[in-house]
Amino acid sequence: MALKGKTALVTGSTSGIGLGIARALAAEGADIAMNGFGDPAQIEALRAGIAAEFGVRAVYVAGDLGVPAQIAAMVRAAEGALGGVDILVNNAGIQFVAPIEGFPDEQWDKVIAVNLSGVFHGMKAAIPGMRARGWGRIINIASAHGLVASAQKVAYVAAKHGVVGMTKVAAIELAGSGATCNAICPGWVLTPLVQQQLQARAAETGQAIEAVKEAMVAEKQPLREFSTPEQIGAAAVFLCSEGARTITGTSLSVDGGWVAQ
Repeated sequence: MALKGKTALVTGSTSGIGLGIARALAAEGADIAMNGFGDPAQIEALRAGIAAEFGVRAVYVAGDLGVPAQIAAMVRAAEGALGGVDILVNNAGIQFVAPIEGFPDEQWDKVIAVNLSGVFHGMKAAIPGMRARGWGRIINIASAHGLVASAQKVAYVAAKHGVVGMTKVAAIELAGSGATCNAICPGWVLTPLVQQQLQARAAETGQAIEAVKEAMVAEKQPLREFSTPEQIGAAAVFLCSEGARTITGTSLSVDGGWVAQ
């Protein structure tokens, strides 16, 4: 229970990586503010489940990460419900795939708004409270695509590279305040969304799902194994720990060797 008494706001935590992080932080005793889209009844079940399983306070705070005013309101709501935001995990993100010359302008704007500007507005709203309390952890979920590129993902790659740069700026500005800022850069993570992609590819090619799975991960990762939301959560817990108090401005790759090549 290393995080007992701390509070954490995790964006995009109603499924996938964000939910894995929220559960990992709750397992260490942190009170949790969840955020994300989905069926209200399912979100309430997730919230109640975290509270009951880990014996922590868990609340849901609404907010569209593409709308700056809603991000600020989301942080204020989390602070009001839990007494502060000690840990901010900027996880929410969206994707759109197309070649540059055919990339729709509105999709560019949307991806940049959520994946890049949303991180900025979240940090801007949460940092004053961290400074006031003399302790804070900001964890930005970037991507292997924050360090290297892939074709047809221009907006996502641009945004995630920006998140890595923004993480370094925040780390420098927060030095000496008791707060740190780091990025986690996952490779392929087996989330419900990726599972849907695998099933769609299997249906399209007529291959078995396991063959499609192996081919997908082998395209990028020498370690032919998907990471899990739980493993990303464990990395987040470490970055919040006392052992990581002097780790700031870094990008922690959890990618099966993707960017080592």
